[in-house]
Amino acid sequence: AKLIFITSLLLGTTITISSNHWIMAWTGLEINTLAILPMISKSHHPRAIEAATKYFLVQATASALVLFSSMTNAWCTGQWDITQLTHPTSCLILTMAISMKLGLVPFHFWFPEVLQGSSLITGLLLSTAMKFPPITLLFMTSPSLNPALLTSMAILSTALGGWMGLNQTQIRKIMAFSSISHLGWMTIIIVYNPKLTMLNFYLYVLMTTTVFLTFNSMKVLKLPTLMTAWTKAPSLNAILLLTLLSLAG
Repeated sequence: AKLIFITSLLLGTTITISSNHWIMAWTGLEINTLAILPMISKSHHPRAIEAATKYFLVQATASALVLFSSMTNAWCTGQWDITQLTHPTSCLILTMAISMKLGLVPFHFWFPEVLQGSSLITGLLLSTAMKFPPITLLFMTSPSLNPALLTSMAILSTALGGWMGLNQTQIRKIMAFSSISHLGWMTIIIVYNPKLTMLNFYLYVLMTTTVFLTFNSMKVLKLPTLMTAWTKAPSLNAILLLTLLSLAG
């Protein structure tokens, strides 16, 4: 079963990032969502089931909005090509849909909750692999999206991600707010230089993966555990410190 889910994740991502047609992009996003759901709810803990339900509802809504915006665009312009998104209403709806998929402010509430309910490895997938298809869609449609709207959402995301992460003791929630903040920076860059956004995203994925895997091998879920963890693995803890510094930039 795990093999099927991982293959589906790879398949969904590949379909979305290599598609020209909106329907194919939407199909890839749907496959991705359905593949990650069993991974979130695997532990059968009520918290995990709740996280999976929240994730499903948000992603289904966002996917429906993606489909709706592309259909509106096709209805008005006759174009199904991803790069030909020219209708203003479609652009607005698509911006909302992608920010929902990514967890940008004001659509960020689901992300910390879902991350808190899933295991560290699933959390890693949610913060990196699941963000890749929406980021590529944003990259492909960036010339036609509203720069003012994107910039305001980005500024809100960086500010809120920074502030809300301060009063958390749960490691996964802190990582979730860190992710929201980083996505804010990526969104603000995409208005001016889309290629730089992709570079930013790859670096973010690299550092976040390191942090999550370190937490996983140290079995750390809360800040107090992290404070006493250096006695068990001093070298790993030193590397973690350096990684967190580079994640902070």
